[in-house]
Amino acid sequence: MTDTGSTVARLRDATASDHDAVDAGFGRYDLRDADDYRAFLIAHARALPAVEAWLDGIPGLSVVRSRVEALAADLAALGEEMPVPMNFDLAPSEAAGWGAMYVVEGSRLGGIMLSRSVRDGMPSAYLGARHLSGEWRTLLAAIDRQPADEAWIADAVAGAKAAFALYRRAPEA
Repeated sequence: MTDTGSTVARLRDATASDHDAVDAGFGRYDLRDADDYRAFLIAHARALPAVEAWLDGIPGLSVVRSRVEALAADLAALGEEMPVPMNFDLAPSEAAGWGAMYVVEGSRLGGIMLSRSVRDGMPSAYLGARHLSGEWRTLLAAIDRQPADEAWIADAVAGAKAAFALYRRAPEA
């Protein structure tokens, strides 16, 4: 369990309402319905590649196991191409990167839960792209090991909030 004063706990607390807003926005999709599922994946495809590309440009971060190929494969199986990614305009910093990575990697947990709602026969490589054994705990521990003063935490929170905001806007883009 994460200590309530840990960096991860502070990051989680500071972004809880952002997380809830994204969950509410994507909760409108019925993943059993082919059209809704397609729209859900297209919205994710507008956000995920932008954040992953941004993360790739920040030295000092752990490597993100990309899910863009899985997302593209699911869309292709539904007869769709990848949409143009949205812009992720945030000044790059290591702390902001850890915050954005917290969001992107955390979405794997939700994806596994959501994959259970996808109708049989529908492609689900993206939502089914789970963490490797211990990967999520390792990421959280790495965030907590960072030399995080108040400015660092503020940057990490800004990175997480920016990632959540991008996902929140993606369905309407």
